[in-house]
Amino acid sequence: MSGIRFDHIAIAVPSLTAAPAFLVGVLGGAPAFGASGRGFRFGQWRFANRARIEVLEPAGAQSFLHRFLAAHGAGIHHVTFKVPSLVEACARAERHGYTIVGYDDSHPSWKEAFLHPKQALGIVVQFAEEGPRGGDAPPPWVPPPSPSAATSPVSVIGLRLRAHTRDRADTQWSDVLGGERVSAADGTLVYRWPRSPLRITVDPDPVAAEGPIAIEFAADREVAVPPGRQPGLGVAFERVPLPRD
Repeated sequence: MSGIRFDHIAIAVPSLTAAPAFLVGVLGGAPAFGASGRGFRFGQWRFANRARIEVLEPAGAQSFLHRFLAAHGAGIHHVTFKVPSLVEACARAERHGYTIVGYDDSHPSWKEAFLHPKQALGIVVQFAEEGPRGGDAPPPWVPPPSPSAATSPVSVIGLRLRAHTRDRADTQWSDVLGGERVSAADGTLVYRWPRSPLRITVDPDPVAAEGPIAIEFAADREVAVPPGRQPGLGVAFERVPLPRD
């Protein structure tokens, strides 16, 4: 299962204009890339360790993103894993009992499929197989206006979630997605991918709802992050020690 990479964490918001105040002004991120899709627009911000956070806003008529925001409000929407073969990744997931949704291999440069959050521990998981891009290059992305960046960018470490059991977490993040697991002293499970700066941390909890808890970050400076979900993003950010290699 080599070659799988945890690529980015994606947040859904009503408007991208809400993102820079925190991602740039507090965390020190830099605009990296953006474009439009079917029913949405997105932008990505890059941080000190090359990790990226993606922010999506709805566009046009009703779409999956309109429905998500109506049901849940702003918050974590999905995590994306780059895979060497979409067919193999989907077949492996199906062997472990998952149902594949949204399979689309019509674009050679970007083939994708998803695990539904009802099966995937409370979060959408995107598989993406990237290929050579043909034709004209997309127009340059113009990010929304940003405040002055903080003195230095933080490192975005990964996403912390809950799962009802260790076995469910292992099946999804190790057996299907190839993560290397270590058990932390506090009982949490940490999954890493050799080619990615991002990790998944899981709190086993048989009672609480499965799903995202917070985006983890580390920094070598003071960072003024109020507790709870950040306005405009609907996501909590939790400071952790910088992982050792």
